[in-house]
Amino acid sequence: MTTPLRIALIASSRFPIRQPFAGGLEAHVWHLAKALADQGHTVALYAADGSDADLDCASLSVHPLRLSGAAMSDVSMPAADFMADHHAYLALMMQLAGIDAGSFDVVHNHSLHYLPVAMAATLSTPMLTTVHTPPTPWLESAIQASHRHGTRFAAVSAHTAAAWASSGGPFTVVPNGIDARAWPLGPGGDSVVWFGRLTAEKAPHLAIAAARRAGRTITLAGPISDPLYYAEHVEPHLGPDVRYAGHLVHRELARLVGSAAVALVTPVWDEPYGLVVAEAMCCGTPVVAFERGGIPELVSAEAGLLVPPNDVDALAAAIPAASRLSRKAVREHAIRRCSATAMVDAYLSLYRQMISARSDDTDDRLLHPPPRPWPHGASRQHQRTPAAACHSADLSTLA
Repeated sequence: MTTPLRIALIASSRFPIRQPFAGGLEAHVWHLAKALADQGHTVALYAADGSDADLDCASLSVHPLRLSGAAMSDVSMPAADFMADHHAYLALMMQLAGIDAGSFDVVHNHSLHYLPVAMAATLSTPMLTTVHTPPTPWLESAIQASHRHGTRFAAVSAHTAAAWASSGGPFTVVPNGIDARAWPLGPGGDSVVWFGRLTAEKAPHLAIAAARRAGRTITLAGPISDPLYYAEHVEPHLGPDVRYAGHLVHRELARLVGSAAVALVTPVWDEPYGLVVAEAMCCGTPVVAFERGGIPELVSAEAGLLVPPNDVDALAAAIPAASRLSRKAVREHAIRRCSATAMVDAYLSLYRQMISARSDDTDDRLLHPPPRPWPHGASRQHQRTPAAACHSADLSTLA
């Protein structure tokens, strides 16, 4: 039997890790934390205020700035949100390098912020950073400036790994996984479904147009992340054949997706992975999607159809054929291709490789604090297992 690990997960300081999820990244971190804890590992989740109470969460706190008038009026003053995020991650990385040094076997960074990567070399603990998005200027520059010291990298798809290739390699591909039990096989139906964040880059208005051309009713579900886009391009089309179900909790969303004939996936940008594709297929619901980003890595002919990007006519024409696919075969494909078990096993393998390499490593770490056991007398949040614990970084000294 392998020894349980002490794992720190770093998430977003802006979006809570709770249902209904703000997006695929938040859903991924929640499922990973639960799966690791269920296997007996001790998990500390550093996440935004208001994260899932079932994870016994405290917060990665972003305190309001308390600056002098002179500082606020200085020409160098950045956006307040930018500075607050900066200080939240600065405090966290100082905590991991200082009082929490030696408290974890591995740190797994899922944030999109540059500081965990830039400061990774200050940690005595090996770090893995998973990239969930296309390259961003701050994160890409942090990777280049740090010369990749202090952290290894993973990507959620081969497409995403290729997009980050200019930052240097390698990026180990670990596809996101989902819990098949949470997305049960559904009975299907006559209508189609679209779910995800309602934003311009996800383009639900194209799904509405395709459903109408195919003579199908459509239900939309997800958070309205861009209210102006929703008001101009979605809301005017609502009616008997187009319904917005709201931002649903997981159980309600799985029921909706499982009762649809087909799920339409219409990004007008290159999706790094396409979590909604995996979730729909797991419900047995065939997918008709634009062929771009990481989506082609998930969809095969037995589970759905891919059409040229932005081609609404092709999207509509593919709906009848996709709806005739075997729902059982679609689900079986999803379990083979998108298993949470495979994802967790891959990450655990990476963790153990990194820990083993560190034991023989004599690299140029900035700090080498001696390893120490799990802190004696520390908050019980540090000792919870298997439930994941979410910790806070105290910013009071930085205000």
